[in-house]
Amino acid sequence: MRKVAFVILVVCLLFSANAFAGDYVVGFKGNKVPDGFASAVAAQGGTVVFEHSILAFVRDLSPEGAAAIGGISGVSEVQADEPFLLDPVETGASDEAFDAPMSPSAPQTAAFFPRQWHLRRIGAHIAWAAGRLGSSSVRVAILDTGIDRKAPSGSASHPDLAGRVDYASGAQFQLDNPACIPVGFTFNPTDDLMFHGTHVAATVSSNALAAAGVTSGVTLIPVKVLGLTNTPPTPASPGTCTGGSGSFGAVLSGVLYAADIDADVANMSLGGGFAKAANGRFVGLINKTFNYAASQGTVVVVAAGNSAWDLDHDGNSYITYCNTPNTVCVSATGPTSSSGTNGPWVNEDALATYSNYGSSGISVAAPGGNTGGSVWAACSRSAVSAGLGVCRTGTFVVGSRGTSMAAPHVTGLAALLTEDFGHNSAAQVKARLQQSADDLGKPGTDPAYGKGRINVPSALGLQ
Repeated sequence: MRKVAFVILVVCLLFSANAFAGDYVVGFKGNKVPDGFASAVAAQGGTVVFEHSILAFVRDLSPEGAAAIGGISGVSEVQADEPFLLDPVETGASDEAFDAPMSPSAPQTAAFFPRQWHLRRIGAHIAWAAGRLGSSSVRVAILDTGIDRKAPSGSASHPDLAGRVDYASGAQFQLDNPACIPVGFTFNPTDDLMFHGTHVAATVSSNALAAAGVTSGVTLIPVKVLGLTNTPPTPASPGTCTGGSGSFGAVLSGVLYAADIDADVANMSLGGGFAKAANGRFVGLINKTFNYAASQGTVVVVAAGNSAWDLDHDGNSYITYCNTPNTVCVSATGPTSSSGTNGPWVNEDALATYSNYGSSGISVAAPGGNTGGSVWAACSRSAVSAGLGVCRTGTFVVGSRGTSMAAPHVTGLAALLTEDFGHNSAAQVKARLQQSADDLGKPGTDPAYGKGRINVPSALGLQ
């Protein structure tokens, strides 16, 4: 018998006002890294975290050093990096025991499948019955807080992810604040010290011991662009550790990295927005980055954000990354009520109360949880924040709500479609996602649902 924790979390992303001291994003002219660039950065006391023909992510530069780098021939711009943070989470926990076999060939036998209304709503179980379980040749990059804790065997320690994760291809672009790490706690660079990335990853692909995923055979790659951050103490607060701090430099590096390692799909369960007047200088770099990913054939799926913003009337705001070209922007749906833990659920396709919306931004909708139900998936065994330390003691799952949870449902389907269209088929995959969706709300493109809520069997030609 094992213990399973239930924790409800409402997740969204907000941008803070201050840059990470010493962190810069450097743009290049003509898609070419200037000769001797890394040496020039080192001479100014900095370190190149990531280098690409489009941009570089640099740490530990002084303002004077940044100005010097800006004078290098071939450098188009040097921008002080800007961070964002995950919102505080709402939690409530209860334990339940289960005893079930691991069942990647029969995900419907997962212990928590009876309460996974979200997978049944998109018809994932119909695809499983037809043998569409996902292929290990399809690679999905998870740009997030990392994925689970890597055991000595080199595999994930959570049984739902064992054998599903290619750690060797992973990368870390965002650091975890040492002040948030318990004394003596050991971890690997791409370990998920929160819960978020593990939950997202297991929604895409899971062995279905505790909870099923959209697929059970897809290969996952951890690209860590979010880490733990420490809120300094004040007279009114002792200070806290929060999961999910990131920056433009980390995220843009992660997108370019995913494209260059030939990830077929990249999931970005991170969103929010910023004022163009204050941060508009980043728009060009963002657009160049995502255009490059598309040119490499990588489907980029992004969460619409959890601020209930109207993307059709966002004024001077730039909504990341729904205002970005070549992305699949996902709004969240979910039931408004239920009669019990295992349902039945009422109005499962309602737009979630927190979800951003707007015909100009939303591509498709997917289950993300709502007032009447959450999305269930694995919890990281290396979790040290968000009150989820209990996840280190056994096989736990988390019930979560947010557009962060909606996006990986679409990513899982995009991975299945990649099998049909082949690699480097980003445009075809996006088109099929939209063409096969269930048209909800007003006919055609709808502010809440875009082209509709995704339908797995319809997209795969199974109905």
